[in-house]
Amino acid sequence: MTVAKRVDGHVATLVIDRPAALNALDIATLRSLREHLAEARDNRQIRAIVLTGSGDRAFCVGADLKGTAASPATYAEAFFHAKDEAADLGLYIRLMDLADLGLCKPMIAAINGHCLGGGLELALQCDIRIASHSASFGLPEAMVGSVPAVSGLHRLLKAIPSAAAMQMALTGERIQAGQALGWGLVSETTAPDALLARATAIASKIAANAPLAVQAVKKLSTQTAHLSDADAQQLTELYWGVLRDTDDRREGRLAFAQKRSPLYTGR
Repeated sequence: MTVAKRVDGHVATLVIDRPAALNALDIATLRSLREHLAEARDNRQIRAIVLTGSGDRAFCVGADLKGTAASPATYAEAFFHAKDEAADLGLYIRLMDLADLGLCKPMIAAINGHCLGGGLELALQCDIRIASHSASFGLPEAMVGSVPAVSGLHRLLKAIPSAAAMQMALTGERIQAGQALGWGLVSETTAPDALLARATAIASKIAANAPLAVQAVKKLSTQTAHLSDADAQQLTELYWGVLRDTDDRREGRLAFAQKRSPLYTGR
């Protein structure tokens, strides 16, 4: 398998496992990643997901250019097919867009080494990004006659100041972990040998919280981003109402009163 999975408690760790190719994404790897993500989505025991790359050289350097250099069909022929069929016809970029999976569980990108092109677009789809001190980031597509194909510019403009995002996209130049931290692309940096432990610690902290509340926070973060304050408040109140009478909310209040750690069940 080109994506390895391990589960520790309520945390699933997915590892893109093609170190010789700097964890580049070919179609088989993308399908394996999507399969593992769908399994994690549907497994009630899993409450948070860590995504990283094998080895210390790269998180992911994007699409495997050797494996995707030629397309068996024209763009027009592939365009009207469903995602899997379109990928086989050359539109592999559709497999890199994870939105259709409907992931409500938080994802943490543990970025070790190069995070470039589609690799950065993958990381930008995660809720939290942390990086090793040796990590580097870039959208080099303009340097090779293309554009970030999986809403990379759109998501980068939301993640960091617009001038910084445009500088990265227009020049294709890489930035280092310290600059990424300064611009807010990542929330923290660590020593390379501490990266996965730190990502797992964050995931475990999330997994210890009420699962339904955590999933509601994630959904609100995406569903209210484009709304007015009034519309955002209306949707927020609905989510609050959904959670109000859950067993977990009652347990959280009781545990607080009894000065103990809550035991959440996701109900």
